[in-house]
Amino acid sequence: MHWLVLYTNPRAEMKVAERLEKIGVEAYCPARMEMRQRSDRKKKICVPLLPSMVLVNIDEREKNKVFDVQGVVRYLYWLGQLAKVSVDEVLTLKEVTEGKNLVAHEVIKKGVGAEVELLGTQRGVITKTSASHYWVELKGLNYLIKLTAAE
Repeated sequence: MHWLVLYTNPRAEMKVAERLEKIGVEAYCPARMEMRQRSDRKKKICVPLLPSMVLVNIDEREKNKVFDVQGVVRYLYWLGQLAKVSVDEVLTLKEVTEGKNLVAHEVIKKGVGAEVELLGTQRGVITKTSASHYWVELKGLNYLIKLTAAE
């Protein structure tokens, strides 16, 4: 079973994931906490790792159910087919993001301006390059996510 990728309105990822859960669709929006400076205070906000994207675990026969939710634009396609993220990749992403105090992230479209050596991969989707740097590969999207944790 694969997770499908939904494209959402800008800055609506968390709300879309919440609304999908309410109608019974398993949704996941990987995120990290970030401190933002306001004019009078500092505020902690949740920043999605995949901009304008939410992962959904839904049977392909019921895939149109998600369009009942406000903020969903369309499914993401890769090479003419629905973009799919494997269960292992989602589990790894959850494991890396939920257990760490992440201070930065960067999404890199593979083959566009960056070459990255992946060494010592676990299940083919994660690499820990140091005590504070991780690379998570989402093959179905052709993305690499660089995560930096606080030491």
